[in-house]
Amino acid sequence: MEFHRRNLDKDTLLHLYKRLLWPRLIEEKMLVLLRQGRISKWFSGIGQEAISIGAVSALQPDEWIMPLHRNLGIFTGRDMPLNRLFKQWQGSGDGYSNGRERSFHFGNADHHICGMISHLGPQLALADGVALAHKLRGENKVSLAFTGDGGTSEGDFHEALNVAAVWDLPVIFLIENNGYGLSTPVNEQYRCERLADRAAGYGMASVVIDGNNILEVYDTLLGVRDYCIREQKPYLVECLTFRMRGHEEASGTKYVPKELFDEWAAKDPIKNYEDWLLREGVLDLSTIESIRRTQKERIEEELRIGFESAPIVVDRVKETNDVYASTKPSGLPALSTLTSTRELRFIDALKEGLHQSMERHPNLVLMGQDIAEYGGAFKITDGFVTSFGKDRVRNTPLCESAIVGAALGLSLEGFKSMMEMQFSDFVTVGFNQIVNNLAKIHYRWGQAADVVIRMPTGAGVGAGPFHSQSTEAWFTKVPGLKVVYPATPADAKGLLIAAFNDPNPVLYFEHKALYRAISGPVPEAPYEVAIGSARHVQAGTDISIITYGAGVHWAEDYASEHPAYSFDIIDLRTLLPLDYDAIRASVLRTGKVLVLHEDTLFGGIGGEIAAWIAEHCFAALDAPVMRCASLDTPIPFNMELERAFLAKSRLHQTVEKLASY
Repeated sequence: MEFHRRNLDKDTLLHLYKRLLWPRLIEEKMLVLLRQGRISKWFSGIGQEAISIGAVSALQPDEWIMPLHRNLGIFTGRDMPLNRLFKQWQGSGDGYSNGRERSFHFGNADHHICGMISHLGPQLALADGVALAHKLRGENKVSLAFTGDGGTSEGDFHEALNVAAVWDLPVIFLIENNGYGLSTPVNEQYRCERLADRAAGYGMASVVIDGNNILEVYDTLLGVRDYCIREQKPYLVECLTFRMRGHEEASGTKYVPKELFDEWAAKDPIKNYEDWLLREGVLDLSTIESIRRTQKERIEEELRIGFESAPIVVDRVKETNDVYASTKPSGLPALSTLTSTRELRFIDALKEGLHQSMERHPNLVLMGQDIAEYGGAFKITDGFVTSFGKDRVRNTPLCESAIVGAALGLSLEGFKSMMEMQFSDFVTVGFNQIVNNLAKIHYRWGQAADVVIRMPTGAGVGAGPFHSQSTEAWFTKVPGLKVVYPATPADAKGLLIAAFNDPNPVLYFEHKALYRAISGPVPEAPYEVAIGSARHVQAGTDISIITYGAGVHWAEDYASEHPAYSFDIIDLRTLLPLDYDAIRASVLRTGKVLVLHEDTLFGGIGGEIAAWIAEHCFAALDAPVMRCASLDTPIPFNMELERAFLAKSRLHQTVEKLASY
């Protein structure tokens, strides 16, 4: 291992040594505590410290890093107090995640570290979003995302690198190639000679370096950072290294040939650097002993403080409240307070709400396939490029996961963002980012995900099984998300504006068949419809119909065609959180309840609503709660088959059955 001092002074060389040694000594202590049963799990980075320390030392303190579970040096390199880190590792209430996350699955905005999720790959796209924020502000900053050799096989790796390349983003992607993905050797993971070779396919520069050489890592990352800022382009760095412990301590290392340990032990990043510093006269043996003694004493003192944490006292109200970020009053009027209206189609109300939100929030960025000059598949953003420019109205490659991740990355830097899923059916390829990254991030470490995902949805247009599904129930069971689904033009505009004013991730479903088929009165001024508030469509005494989306219009049409029954109709408008007060009030007015939705019967949200009514309103019921939903089949293409599939075709039969009780 050759070290090149270049122009580094003695103080810098010594500073890097102390930073390099600190996480090693911490880890050695943690392994002792693990054997004593005083901590529950540990992912060791012993042998890989030079990568984390070289990287964190090369970046500015306010540049975001997306580390993984073997990057203790990133956390210590950002001067996070060991006592609080230790509290985090114990699951204490005064750790960084209030006991809600394990080991290194947490982040902290003050230190510009983004907490990982176990799926690894999605972290890469967040770096894209952060870098986009820097680019939009004209800041000379980068973001840095770590991945392992195993993670490069994930689709998220491809998507994140492709977006960064296409958008010319100043992102450093760093691969820690330690030879194994848990126990799978690299010869079973990829066939290219070097992982860095993949960069060429994205038009991206790359380099392979010795990840155990602290000076090589530090110097390379300094140069790469300068390149990314100067050229406004991404860069891929592959660091060759080795993991001297198991994937985590319980997994062991029996699958690794002994000769590999011998080979890499000779390449130990600390021992080699220490020996070189001795030869250079930067250190002597007494100084080394003094540094080690001081750091070990500091570790013991920090652990003493860390062990003082009080046991967690469970506060269910706090746990529930912390799922969502607090929403501040926007100052906009409510729909009910405005009287001056004009007729707009559903699609035009959406467009107006989106346009007014872009005017109100200069930090709002729109992203989606074909949404710029083309105006989107449904033309809702037609003309927006002229009004707001291509920086804020951005066409994306076909990579839904990376764009959801980039939207979350924008949130880290205080931006608002909207992603348009071209069809809600396509959300499946971005599902992980939504349910594991967007939804959980505030509960895990207090970071808001200020993201709206527009979801054109629903049947009635003969588009077949991949463009017509009702996907809303996939997300209503995910704490941390908000799910809205308007049925009228006025609600479409007001709920969209409210979604952009809300700092939480909002999935905004808009029924394609309503776009140009439904018109209604809409105020011209901006206003909000409160998320979580249902609309009482009409009062009745015989049967309650609780519904949303196209079901609202089915219910209204049926009620007008059957005046013999007095229908009480509730338009839920928001599916998560539900307006239980409105549901209860309707049950009390009629005693008979029909839950109607376009989604399939099994697993639809109607089952949850029916169960809640049976549990909480049983005494008020005069009949079983009934559901009217679509068939439990994929949605067919043929229009006759589609009509037979939809719940509307069984509405009369279900009403008659309920009325007969």
